[in-house]
Amino acid sequence: MKKDILAVFGIVLIIALLISGTHIQSADEYYLTHIDDITPESETVTLSIRCDTVLQNYENLDPALKSAEFVPPDGVILPPTEYVLREGDTVFDILERAVRYNKIQMEFQGAKESPFGSVYIQGIHYLYEFSCGSLSGWTYRVDGEFPHYGCSLYKLSDGQNIEWIYTCALGQDVGAGWMGEDEK
Repeated sequence: MKKDILAVFGIVLIIALLISGTHIQSADEYYLTHIDDITPESETVTLSIRCDTVLQNYENLDPALKSAEFVPPDGVILPPTEYVLREGDTVFDILERAVRYNKIQMEFQGAKESPFGSVYIQGIHYLYEFSCGSLSGWTYRVDGEFPHYGCSLYKLSDGQNIEWIYTCALGQDVGAGWMGEDEK
């Protein structure tokens, strides 16, 4: 009996030591404290997320999404925000970090599941492909240019500007060329 009490006491003591040496954080605390601090030496990029075109095509929007909760009145989901650029970061890496930090819903298809060998962004802020018509979905541009390859393949450099833009016309409404057409 005495040995059992000592064993239980020992286990409780070990657990107490482990817990006291472990800083337990909520998911909110984790994302708020693990975003990189920008210093003068930091390489950075800027990211924004917009859905202005939905406002111009509101009649085509899925009725369940016709709310400021899903489509902000000014079309801005995330204003231009600066993020630290880590070695090897892609457009997808920055987007993923930004939506986690800002608690913006995002869903994507992994590169292994995609026929294009890159991550495919299915939805951001509950706006998905086809949410605002048969030609709608997310596209991105870097420094004003629309790359013709996936976001997880585009490696970034210091100072670049990334814009995620919701299109309602397969990119034509936001200046992206498609199927060999020149960009506007």
